[in-house]
Amino acid sequence: MNATTVNLYSLQYRESRTYIFAALFIIGNIALPQLCHLVPQGGLTLLPIYFFTLIGAYKYGLQVGLLTAVLSPLVNSALFGMPAAAVLPGILVKSVLLAVSAAYIARRFHSVSIPLLLAVVLMYQVVGSLIESLMLGSLALGFQDFRIGIPGMLLQVIGGYLVIKYCLKK
Repeated sequence: MNATTVNLYSLQYRESRTYIFAALFIIGNIALPQLCHLVPQGGLTLLPIYFFTLIGAYKYGLQVGLLTAVLSPLVNSALFGMPAAAVLPGILVKSVLLAVSAAYIARRFHSVSIPLLLAVVLMYQVVGSLIESLMLGSLALGFQDFRIGIPGMLLQVIGGYLVIKYCLKK
C-alpha cells in the first residue's frame, strides 16, 4: 500500500485541544481493553491498551501521545486492576516508546501507510521487549508479545491505518 498524505498535527501542552484529544483517546484505551477482556486471553493477544496511543500520537503528536500513553494504563489499573501492578512498569515503558516512535514517524514522513505503522509497532515492541527483558530478568517474558500478541500488533497496524486514514480525515 502506498503512503497516503493525511492531516497530521503536533499539538502543544498549552493548547486545550491537546487535553481534549488525549481524554478521548484515554477513554478509548479504557473501553477497548474492557471489551477485549471479554474474550479469553483477549488482553494478552490483542494488546488493546496500545491502540489509541498509537492513533493519538501519530495523528496529533507527541504531547497527546504521551498523555495517552501514561494515563491510560494508570487509570485502567486503578479502576479495573488491569493491567496488574506487577506488569504496569513494562506496559508503561512500551506505551511511552509507542508514543515517541509514532509521533516521530508521523512527523518524519508526513503520511500514513501500512509499512510506516508496521515500523512504529516493531520499533516500540522490539525496544520495549528488550527493556522489559532486562526489568524481568527473562528474555522469554520480555518478548512474550511476539509469542502471543501478534494479532494485537496486526490490529494496531491495520486498524490504526484505517482509523487514521478514513475516520480522522481532518
